[in-house]
Amino acid sequence: MPATMTALLRPLLRPLLPPNLRRLCLGLLLGLMLQGMANAASEEQEIPLDHAPYRVNNVLALQNGARLFVNYCIGCHSAKYMRYESLRGIGLNDDQIQHNLMFGDAKIGDTMRVAMTPAQAEKWFGTEPPDLSIITKALASHRGSGADYLYTYLRTFYRDDTRPTGWNNLVFPGVGMPNPLWMLQGERAANFQIGPDPSDPAVKLKTFAGYTQLTQGSETTTEYDSTVADLVAYMQWMAEPDQLLRKRLGVIVLIFLGLFSFITWKLKSEYWKDVT
Repeated sequence: MPATMTALLRPLLRPLLPPNLRRLCLGLLLGLMLQGMANAASEEQEIPLDHAPYRVNNVLALQNGARLFVNYCIGCHSAKYMRYESLRGIGLNDDQIQHNLMFGDAKIGDTMRVAMTPAQAEKWFGTEPPDLSIITKALASHRGSGADYLYTYLRTFYRDDTRPTGWNNLVFPGVGMPNPLWMLQGERAANFQIGPDPSDPAVKLKTFAGYTQLTQGSETTTEYDSTVADLVAYMQWMAEPDQLLRKRLGVIVLIFLGLFSFITWKLKSEYWKDVT
């Protein structure tokens, strides 16, 4: 296929560009085409995202999510745009934050930075784990919200001995991160079926066909789904701590505009009632 593309593009570029620049443009165009084909192929294999329960307005869920975040996420992922003192916004006082959610020599005014250096991350994981401060906004796409992505992602890990970490994920095939919550969920193996593509019987498709539970976790499936929902809700809140205030102010402004429009209409009627 790449050779065919090159043969088709070369006559088009020959009269327009000198040889060196022509080869460079040809390589760039070919790379873009191959990337587009890879993206199209990966989109065909995407699984639908589950809808994440909305719990940003639930203080207890946010507090539990904060506990989960500092215990299971912040060991590798930072939240460098979030300060510990901002956790007062979910009903925690400084003493609760310092004794339950802070480790090491961090101070209440510090941001949630990870102790691991970029060099260590590169050595251990091959790349630096992404910052999670606004991850729910960054992952929003045509498939669903960032919260939906994370909620589905954290519930679709499975054991895969072909991966360096021993784990894989249905939402993010080839993921480099192991399941951080495996002790809660337990270990599972994913079952796949190979069958013909309905649109082209000559093409074989690999489709997901459920899980096999290998080891039991400390939580049931329902409990684990609720735990993940709390964690995702906290990350939603962390991405915009003032979002509830913004929404309340928006409602107040709309009510004010409605009342003001009504008063303006009555005033206009009063001014113009005697005009013929």
